[in-house]
Amino acid sequence: MKLADRMSRLGTETAFEVLVRAKALAAKGHDVVHLEIGEPDFDTPNNIKEAAVKALRDNWTHYGPSAGQPLLRETIAEYISKTRNIKVDASNVVVVPGGKPIIFFPILALAGDGDEVIYPNPGFPIYESMINFSGAKAVPIPLREDRDFAFDVNELIGKINDRTRLIILNSPQNPTGGMLPREDLKAIAEAVRDRNLMILSDEIYSRIVFEGKAESITQFPGMLEKTIILDGFSKTYAMTGWRMGYGVMPAELATQIAKLQTNATSCTASFTQIAGVEALRGDQSGAEKMVAEFRRRRDFIVKRLNQIEGLSCRMPKGAFYVFPNIKKTGMKSKEFEEKLLNEAFVASLAGTSFGAYGEGYVRFSYANSMENLAKAMDRVEQFVAKKVLV
Repeated sequence: MKLADRMSRLGTETAFEVLVRAKALAAKGHDVVHLEIGEPDFDTPNNIKEAAVKALRDNWTHYGPSAGQPLLRETIAEYISKTRNIKVDASNVVVVPGGKPIIFFPILALAGDGDEVIYPNPGFPIYESMINFSGAKAVPIPLREDRDFAFDVNELIGKINDRTRLIILNSPQNPTGGMLPREDLKAIAEAVRDRNLMILSDEIYSRIVFEGKAESITQFPGMLEKTIILDGFSKTYAMTGWRMGYGVMPAELATQIAKLQTNATSCTASFTQIAGVEALRGDQSGAEKMVAEFRRRRDFIVKRLNQIEGLSCRMPKGAFYVFPNIKKTGMKSKEFEEKLLNEAFVASLAGTSFGAYGEGYVRFSYANSMENLAKAMDRVEQFVAKKVLV
């Protein structure tokens, strides 16, 4: 079998590979603490599940429009208009199975051979993977620890040229938990407003915020027409297995993204979309309680990590990850990840899973119980004590 050349450019998401190795150790009887996977450890709120059950009984079990069910598109438009203080309608919305298609489809629609896409590094690995797959050039913008894992706006502006077709922003950010300040977003908006390029603003963690407010670049003059917002239900409502995300974008681009959806998956499951209406319009207490618990866990794990000699950790402002600096241990990120799993039975992700600028860091997800987080931190402390350079 001869695969197309483009397949050699396709990356992966390392979290699932580490999960397989961790589960293999657990199958051998080891007590593994899972801090590698980016998935809320909460159940989907009952009102959403009941809405899905009712939708099944009401026979929402057939094909729907490729862009999404009209009622959900209208609901999303109302929600985005209110939370971002902008004005969009259903024609701007495309509902897709999970958030990744709003990375995949816009990159395919906007970038190709000879084009460039700027993306955050360390960042969600699918950005770089899909840029490379499309044939465009992936241009990393490094996130700096000394800037609370934001980037230097002037450095970003310096990377923009006539070949730049797309800039990817992510705030709150995976893997660091960092957030882009409002003044940075304003400066970016002013720099790109008159350029022939688009912004993909990944706002999937916009409801999981502990410090300040998640800002969207769409609020600045001229940017609504140049921005694709990526959001969804997986993180906010613990609906990862439901596979439902959406993009909000200029209507003419939404038509093209819906066409890609037609060719790829036809449509998103109808009954899950009806449940999505309930998620956005119904009781929000489940999501609010989850964020409050994540805040408690964040405070605990950051404190514990900063008490371990050889490690240091910034306080993340959003999402549910910490990104501690491990450079004083003398280990590279991948070595730390592998030894921590095989010797201490704590699953983490090397910072390099998120790009070359992640070297010297690891990512822990604190989407796990306080009991398991305490157990994991005890093990990390004992592990590092044996490895740290004196």
